[in-house]
Amino acid sequence: MRASRGFWGATAVVATAAMLLTACGGGGSSENKGSGAVDANASVSVYGTEPENSLIPANTNELGGSKALKPVFSALVGYKSDTAEPYNLMAESITTTDSKVFDIKIKKGWKFHDGTEVKAKNFVDAWNYSANGKNGMQNASFFEQIQGYDEISAKEPAVKEMSGLKVVNDYEFQATLKGPFSVFATKIGYLAFAPLPDKFFADPEAFAKAPIGNGPLKFVSRTPNQNMKLTRFDEYQGEDKVKFKDLEVRIYTSQETAYQDLLSNRLDFMEALPPAAKAGGKYKTDLGERLVEGKLLGISALALPYYVPGYDNLDLRKAISLAIDREQIVKTVMNDTYAPADGYVSRGIEGYRPGVCGEFCKFDPVKAKEHFAKSGFTGKLTIASNADGGRKEPLVAACNSIKNALGVECDFVPATDFGQWRSIVNNRQLTGMGRSDWSADYPSIENYLNPRYKSTGSSNDSTYNNPAVDALLTQADQTADKAAAIKLYQQAEDLIAKDLPQIPVWEEKGVGGKSNRLKVAKLDFGRLADYSSIEVAAK
Repeated sequence: MRASRGFWGATAVVATAAMLLTACGGGGSSENKGSGAVDANASVSVYGTEPENSLIPANTNELGGSKALKPVFSALVGYKSDTAEPYNLMAESITTTDSKVFDIKIKKGWKFHDGTEVKAKNFVDAWNYSANGKNGMQNASFFEQIQGYDEISAKEPAVKEMSGLKVVNDYEFQATLKGPFSVFATKIGYLAFAPLPDKFFADPEAFAKAPIGNGPLKFVSRTPNQNMKLTRFDEYQGEDKVKFKDLEVRIYTSQETAYQDLLSNRLDFMEALPPAAKAGGKYKTDLGERLVEGKLLGISALALPYYVPGYDNLDLRKAISLAIDREQIVKTVMNDTYAPADGYVSRGIEGYRPGVCGEFCKFDPVKAKEHFAKSGFTGKLTIASNADGGRKEPLVAACNSIKNALGVECDFVPATDFGQWRSIVNNRQLTGMGRSDWSADYPSIENYLNPRYKSTGSSNDSTYNNPAVDALLTQADQTADKAAAIKLYQQAEDLIAKDLPQIPVWEEKGVGGKSNRLKVAKLDFGRLADYSSIEVAAK
């Protein structure tokens, strides 16, 4: 779903995670006719997966939903797709003297897709709704630094508004935090912080079926398990405008089928390629100049849920991690389109340090057996995940590596699809290990730690709870100086590495493909299409 995340002056960031869509191209008039002409009325299709939750920004934190919503909504700030550098998008300015009280002015004249003007209250009302515990939004915890969050986040809150939010006038509002937070101006570019129109509050359930945003593309229709259609919003004022007219996010259950459509130019863009295409570097020959590469900020891990008997044993977690031959798997199964992971933060993020996981992220079957014997674990190990999207093959390889190193049975347990898979995780129904991938929502070390390893984190798949880690993360959150905050986040990461609540396995390098209709198409840092980059060649 998803520059450092530290505060960088008077700017803010919007998480531009482009959706992966799929569809055949359309015709139409072109701009700059002649050599290199672009068809501004073309249709573009991208590979998509069925969204997990309702189409509300604060209830979306996975790839399928993000592909559908991120082009529909624009937040206060945006991120450059290649460098992740934040910039003002809807924000005119974001200023603070203490990293605790932020004065936010928005640009005038921006419209929602229903024609109403975006005003300061649309941000404040949206944030209050999203943080309210009774509304059950998946991303509620992203608002935890705002003063008054603790009161409104209760399941039956006695208040309807966070005390830290105040509308100054139609184009200005103020956010007061619990304490200094150096990441705030970057964080509020994440999708969950998008504004919501007045119509949302009249009927949230109806809105979720036909969302009204303020982004470069507006919602047209959705057929579950088939597609979602969007079209260009011609009144959009942001610098990330699109250069085509219509977009279809086509839902595939088979990544291989989507890839064949891509090769046949029946699909315009895929952000990731199936294992069969990667084997022996076949995709390089298949795609040639149609290959799309990007610098991703994401990490793959295995969550070991503390609520499953036996899996809360540190020696077992060490044994499993030592038993995975990361180097061999990324070379033979992933054909070097991934790299072995050695910590909990991606390369390219300010604050990343190599080797944080230490010896336990290196293949050592001898030590693995020693720790496995100490654990006293009996029975069979399992790794669960959705099997589509190329997820099955490397996890089967990991299971085989564990089996060979430890002499214990290990099975891959497939879910029907991604939606079912996340339902199992969110409802605490895992019976063994589970895949737990993460793409940066915004470029910051904080984004890798708070959501995944804080006890109250929205994506704490292993139900990890270490009071010392919570305390360090809270202290880091409330440290105004960016460099000092990063050091505290690093101290928290060191403690996490000792506990191994999740086992880091690999990081994706970023390999996708485009049809020959597209003159230009880029991957953004969150492994999504950068829609503003796409240009369709005129016929």
